[in-house]
Amino acid sequence: MSVESIIGLGAAKADLRPSPIRSSWVLEGNPVARNQLLSVSADGNASSYIWDCTAGRFNWFYEADETIYVIEGGVTLRDGAGAARRVCAGDTIFFPAGAHAEWHVENYIRKFALIRTPLPRPLVLARHGYRSVKQLFRGGGRTRDIGALGAFESR
Repeated sequence: MSVESIIGLGAAKADLRPSPIRSSWVLEGNPVARNQLLSVSADGNASSYIWDCTAGRFNWFYEADETIYVIEGGVTLRDGAGAARRVCAGDTIFFPAGAHAEWHVENYIRKFALIRTPLPRPLVLARHGYRSVKQLFRGGGRTRDIGALGAFESR
């Protein structure tokens, strides 16, 4: 019987494929972007990529939560309010769904990206409610902690 390994190797040597930046997003230069899908979660809500890009300046609009780790090179990011920040190899940054950033890649950037589609707000609230009810039935949570504290103080 053959068992598949759950451990994948070789992400740093991923064979990147063209992944053009939308032409309407490009502000300056001719940035060439490539990526490679590395993994997808069982529920399809999270995926990871290796992505790289040559020099250029462009907008990026985030449809999902994205956490990036810069592997090589760097970029100057500018938010909607005009605040700029230089991000380089070794830095990690988070962009929430709905965010927008202007990217200015002076030479080259290579990043690892973890992309997660956030759950709709009603599902998040339902999940929190479910966890609270579950905690009450387990005998845990604040109600028990407050009761224990009160018993301790009355001694």
